[in-house]
Amino acid sequence: MAYASLATGLLLAAGVGSRFDPHGVQNKLLARLHDGTPVAAEAARRLLLAVPKVLAVVRPGAEALARVLNDAGCDVAFAPAAQRGMGASLAAGVQASEDAEGWIVALADMPRIEPSTIEALARALDGGAGLVAPFYAGQRGHPVGFGAVHRDALLSLDGDSGARSLLASERLTRLDVDDPGILRDVDTPEDLRGI
Repeated sequence: MAYASLATGLLLAAGVGSRFDPHGVQNKLLARLHDGTPVAAEAARRLLLAVPKVLAVVRPGAEALARVLNDAGCDVAFAPAAQRGMGASLAAGVQASEDAEGWIVALADMPRIEPSTIEALARALDGGAGLVAPFYAGQRGHPVGFGAVHRDALLSLDGDSGARSLLASERLTRLDVDDPGILRDVDTPEDLRGI
């Protein structure tokens, strides 16, 4: 690890993934990339390269995913209200790491974000940015960095919109990056071929 951020990484891994498998049999985060690595494990590995402490947030009943993420180097927290959406999962992660200096919030279904992008976000956050996000080709992507000043706002999140309203209402430090991975997630089995 070249850079060790003061922030805590939050890897959100509590979604259902119904577009990947409408029957709920296969968890997309456990699906294998072409090299055999589970999607979530690769997302965790990349986050851990810049953020030495990563807390993965999973839904109750996802013990197999929790083991994979723990084996990848993450601490794991279960989000009891995960069915209410990303906002509830994010709030659970912040609550489980309330003493953090800030958070870099990544999504476990985005395994191709360049570690250099995560490091740039971490450096901006550690340097005093209150809210920082990467942009590629004019589009905002993930992960997003939140300073400790946003702790109360993050703890109050609920529902499926995550921190979208916070990102729209606050002063955002924009990082333009040459990294299409900030926009590429795994929603369907076909997405695995392109990742």
